[in-house]
Amino acid sequence: MDPRKALQVNIANVIRRSARRNPGKVAIRHNDAELTYQELIDRSSRFASYLIEQGVRPGDRVGVLMHNQPEWIIAMLGIWQAGGTLVPYNYLFHPSALRHATQDAEVQMIVSPATDVERLGEALRGLAIAGRIISVGEHPDALTTWESVLKSPSAATVVPRFDTDDAVLMYTSGSTGQPKGVRQSHRGIAAVCEAECDIWSIDEDDEALVCTPLFHVGGLQLITLPLLFTGGTVTLRRWNAREWLADAARYQPTIVALVPAMMIDILNELGGETYPLPSVRVCAIGGSALPLSRLKQLTAATGIVAANIYGQTEQMGLSITEPLDEDRREGSLGKPLEQIVEVRIVSTDAEDLGRDVRIGETGELWVRGDTVTPGYWRLDELNDAKFVDGWFRTSDLVRADRDGYLYYVDRADDMIISGGENVYPQMVEGHLAACPLIAEVAVIGTPHERLSQQVTAIVVPTKPGVTADDIAAYCESNPNLRGLQRPRRIEIVDTIPRTATNKVDRPLLKRSFQ
Repeated sequence: MDPRKALQVNIANVIRRSARRNPGKVAIRHNDAELTYQELIDRSSRFASYLIEQGVRPGDRVGVLMHNQPEWIIAMLGIWQAGGTLVPYNYLFHPSALRHATQDAEVQMIVSPATDVERLGEALRGLAIAGRIISVGEHPDALTTWESVLKSPSAATVVPRFDTDDAVLMYTSGSTGQPKGVRQSHRGIAAVCEAECDIWSIDEDDEALVCTPLFHVGGLQLITLPLLFTGGTVTLRRWNAREWLADAARYQPTIVALVPAMMIDILNELGGETYPLPSVRVCAIGGSALPLSRLKQLTAATGIVAANIYGQTEQMGLSITEPLDEDRREGSLGKPLEQIVEVRIVSTDAEDLGRDVRIGETGELWVRGDTVTPGYWRLDELNDAKFVDGWFRTSDLVRADRDGYLYYVDRADDMIISGGENVYPQMVEGHLAACPLIAEVAVIGTPHERLSQQVTAIVVPTKPGVTADDIAAYCESNPNLRGLQRPRRIEIVDTIPRTATNKVDRPLLKRSFQ
């Protein structure tokens, strides 16, 4: 046997150890309800027992379709204890995406709130799985209720799993096609959580306020699991800027995570007022590198010193972060976490493909290490294209400085080619974000008769009456927004569409403004 497969590290055991150390401590908080570690383990063990009784075998996939709520965490631990693989559904998946992910993963059972049983049933009509939905709350079409399941006897043991076995099969949003299943192993998840606990000194005294969705790495692997691994407390909620601020003041979290759109929501909600949140010592912001001006605004308003981070679903959510003990650098993602990942920056030029670029040059980020996915679920051709000699091609364009800091440039497939030159939307967005007339902005490429593509800025203004001409005048005054970088088309909108993880929905914007 391969010695790397000889380890049995079902990560359910790590959280069970937290429960043995502090059984009466609050593990999960949601609204006014609290769940201790002992209650968490007891309920998840009962769910594990039910799954085993229903015929779920080691490696079988079990789905969870829920917002951030305690049942999500209980179900996850029960699935792992039974030896199964968690399939967390994106809550905003449309019916065809739900059906595809369910069939592709051969999901055996699904846990869902009663309010979603009907839409699940419609999406899965004609499939056997449509009759195997566990409803949190009463619903006539469900196989059984969550409350009935928790009357099962507790499972006495944890089913062993090899560290290379899948713990999670996380489906991407599928904005460019059907969702793809990203395999996440017990080893990969344990490695990223251990690294996060190390770099951020997370321990049992920490509390996390989790508003990023659990069906995404930003909610699950980035802060929820590290806190549970160390015996901390996790407060779950859905995103609402005003309510998040109230919860942050009430519960005094030490660890939070946001995406850029959430940070903008907070600044817009405060409207220039201060709202000190001194308890927060780690605020990880991922999704894209934010301009330093915006990060300084957050610090001025709340006292929070945020750190840009980088990670994909394919990297368990984190591989690069700004060091908390060093000064922030404009546009930087920080440094790679060398304890879990190796990186290369590789040329994308057709005549020079595969060459490591020089310091300061832009290239595609390639990664390998314990936290990199072993591959996409049943997509051999995609795996062949994305993996080169063990290196995973991220499709993200970055550059490095001499100190080892990496700077995000753009997605390779979002790059605008205007007049034969490369224009990177997120660089343009960074310069536009400093404009006092702009509350939020997204940049895309749209067709242009002479240049092939033109830079197009979709702008949410800070106040009524702001026009495209006002934004154009600001661009004219900023040398970074002239030439091919200049937005030739400016659209004023009320809102910018976002995905379920609160990132800008660029595919929808491109379809809307072509």
